[in-house]
Amino acid sequence: MKPSAILLADGTVIPAESIGYDSITPGEIVFNTSMTGYQEIMTDPSYNKQIVTFTNPHIGNTGINVDDYESSHNGCSGIIIRNYPTKESSWRSDNNFLEFLKDKSISAVCSVDTRYLTSLLRDKGSINGCIVPDIKKLDRAKDLLSEFPGLNGLDLAKNVTVKEQYIWNERTHDLVNVECSKNQKELKVFAYDYGIKKNILRILTDLGCNVTVVPAETSYNEVLRNQPDGVFLSNGPGDPAACGYAINNIRNLLSKKIPIFGICLGFQLMCLASGAKTYKMKFGHHGANHPVIDVDTNRVYITSQNHGFAVNKDTLKSTHKVTHKSLFDESLQGIELTDTPAY
Repeated sequence: MKPSAILLADGTVIPAESIGYDSITPGEIVFNTSMTGYQEIMTDPSYNKQIVTFTNPHIGNTGINVDDYESSHNGCSGIIIRNYPTKESSWRSDNNFLEFLKDKSISAVCSVDTRYLTSLLRDKGSINGCIVPDIKKLDRAKDLLSEFPGLNGLDLAKNVTVKEQYIWNERTHDLVNVECSKNQKELKVFAYDYGIKKNILRILTDLGCNVTVVPAETSYNEVLRNQPDGVFLSNGPGDPAACGYAINNIRNLLSKKIPIFGICLGFQLMCLASGAKTYKMKFGHHGANHPVIDVDTNRVYITSQNHGFAVNKDTLKSTHKVTHKSLFDESLQGIELTDTPAY
């Protein structure tokens, strides 16, 4: 390890020690409160151009395994952790955590007071910053950070989407005991990849869907030619309002009354396509313990979340029916459209 630092946009320099990829890395710094699942978080394309601060001090202690990648090629830009990773201990581990960081070109620092940094982010909101693996290159890092535009107005779905469409046929892991759907007829679902996670595709397959994944910019006409039973709009990174091509495609799909289901970025894009607006949240929702209430039944769900943008409830139209809200901050967590089967 060598002396390194975290440089914040306001000029704050936080001492650290480098343990990851040896590259100066700018990005939006956010915090994640999950106690487990660091590998899934780091390989989630929704974290593109973001640096994740883990509030759990023990990261890397169960190693890495090939089954838990959410994406093979996309994920966060860097991570910030408290403790130096201990030797991994898990019967499922097949790779060392530090080797994984270097293999995936993920900048990483440890020995950071992550409680202080998290408190800073809660007060000021998500902030642009830079991981500086070598403290001697701080001036170069300042230049690179000044060139980082932030996520507002940034279309990142194009960066992480698949290049060509493909058929998905993998179910959830054998170590998870899931009773799969017994539907006689498989439902033909086309999934737009704005940064889709593998486990979402596994669950759709478990539910009896025959899933075809298509690139983010695929024309709605091309999807409709295949006569799908439904269209899925995936999670993804960046500003939803910047994805004009996706909003236009979804608007046309909505007019055809085809069943549509969107989550995360896909949910926000569906709302934009049906007349609502989105906004950048102060520090977003990143964690695995977020309480969400079903407004019809008052049932509360504990959910896993990762989004920095949200739908503005004051811009909803008469065709929007609110179905779910956050118990943390009352932000919208679910809607359905009353004039077409979209959720």
